[in-house]
Amino acid sequence: MNIGDAAKASGVNQKMIRYYESIGLIGYVARSANGYRTYTESDVHTLAFIRRARRLGFPIERIQALMALWRDKRRSSAEVKAIARGHIDELQAKIEELAEMRRTLEHLVASCAGDDRPDCPILDGLSAQTEAADPRPAGPASRRGGAPGGA
Repeated sequence: MNIGDAAKASGVNQKMIRYYESIGLIGYVARSANGYRTYTESDVHTLAFIRRARRLGFPIERIQALMALWRDKRRSSAEVKAIARGHIDELQAKIEELAEMRRTLEHLVASCAGDDRPDCPILDGLSAQTEAADPRPAGPASRRGGAPGGA
């Protein structure tokens, strides 16, 4: 099947299929006599695997590791689980960071009168030189030594 058919069947757009091929995430794709890529059902299955992994937020490097384990019939499921567990831990850290960002913004919005006066706690909070200027107690992001949003 051609790249358009593979894209439809796998749910991965043509540009990403070409990218995955260029970085070696999918193996060699056969070419027809006229130079067009020719995809197999196995290629489509691999592309669908990649799409599902990306939708779960796995980075390319981890997808490469997961695919290597997927192809290795002698693999240990413990290796796969360790990769997934590491990803869950990273997702949880991001969730906590986003929650801290939300709390900070909610506090700033609640402090703002939103009237015709120029006083604006939101702008004051954004322009603060240090996190110490934040009137709220330090949250998880502050204890890790970083500002919400990594700025």
